[in-house]
Amino acid sequence: MTDISVLDRLADWQRGLRAEFPIIAKNPGLAYLDSAATTQKPAAVLDAVTGFLTTDNANVGRGSYPWATSTTARIDAARDRVRCAMGDDGTDSSVEFVSGASQGLRAVAEEWLADRLADGDEIIAPFGDHQANLRPWLDLRDRLAARGVRIAVVPMPVDPASGDYDHRALPSVVTSRTRFVAVTHVHHVFGADMNVHRVREVVGPDVPICLDAAQSVGHRPVSVADLDVDFVVFSGHKMLALPGVGAVWARNSRGPRFTLGGWAGTPNTAGVVSMAAAFDWLDRAGLADIQAWTTALCVRLTDGLSRMPGVRVLGCQDSLAADSPVQRREGIVTFRHTRVRSDDLGFVLADEGIMVRADSHCQAGRDARDRAVRVSVHVYNTPEEIDRVLAVVSRCEGMGS
Repeated sequence: MTDISVLDRLADWQRGLRAEFPIIAKNPGLAYLDSAATTQKPAAVLDAVTGFLTTDNANVGRGSYPWATSTTARIDAARDRVRCAMGDDGTDSSVEFVSGASQGLRAVAEEWLADRLADGDEIIAPFGDHQANLRPWLDLRDRLAARGVRIAVVPMPVDPASGDYDHRALPSVVTSRTRFVAVTHVHHVFGADMNVHRVREVVGPDVPICLDAAQSVGHRPVSVADLDVDFVVFSGHKMLALPGVGAVWARNSRGPRFTLGGWAGTPNTAGVVSMAAAFDWLDRAGLADIQAWTTALCVRLTDGLSRMPGVRVLGCQDSLAADSPVQRREGIVTFRHTRVRSDDLGFVLADEGIMVRADSHCQAGRDARDRAVRVSVHVYNTPEEIDRVLAVVSRCEGMGS
């Protein structure tokens, strides 16, 4: 099905959902296209938080009175809600709430992996993905080295043509000392599904895999059964919930049970409530249709940008045209102009009421000057907003030197 038919088929459905976002409805002249950084919130999520704070707000596990027990029950139910959203099969999994994906990935490194590594062990990590999915593993290597335990953090092979993980080259870096693999589900710059199921096929059934799902949870269906990973880490603010909350889902079958160490202080209860409400809203809306809509918007954008001689879209070049059979970008399109600086183009777009991100996007292994314009969408975005971007970039073809 082409992007045009998807956008036509889902137009009425999308129009109704768009109206449920107060900040979008109140600003009809603005185009918010930075959802990879943070998503906007539907009224149902905001109402759930307000309802909690004005009816039974209390601390978790700290009292036996009705408000306290009700709050504790909300948090327990939210854990089950995360399991359900992951397609959890009901095994001995666990869910821990954290402040976001960055803290969650670091918690996996420090509180689960550190004690399982010995001198000479190896971790495979993505050196071209978000810093949050590289720094924890490098920092763990350095801390262990200070204690006399030397491990190696090995770069995940990448196909230079597509930006995808190179599963054909991966066997050359997997060894008998490979103890852990960190991967990303959807790349935060290239918008590509990184095909992590192929990673499992190469590393075998025993090596734990940790998935950074910050750009997939809340944007598309996620199935831990299909992915066969051991950790799924994500942030609430990227999946229609409030900032300051995230979760770590752990399978707990290839190692000890994952728990957060130390004294359990007060969690971000309002954030957890918002996350449960966001999952409920996403279920009602339909994640498969959300994925189809946002992918179709990206097809429209890449097809238009690819027709401009001065523009280069990052990532796979074979998937730009609307009639391409190659895997599409999922909600994220990043590009550079050969004559106009990315930050200048970002300012031009902002002047036209179009909000995008124009910088180095926290990408690991990239120089801070390696800037690009990133357009990222969710269900509240429209084809007309994509056309506005294309019109502005087209006018900029004559700019620069």
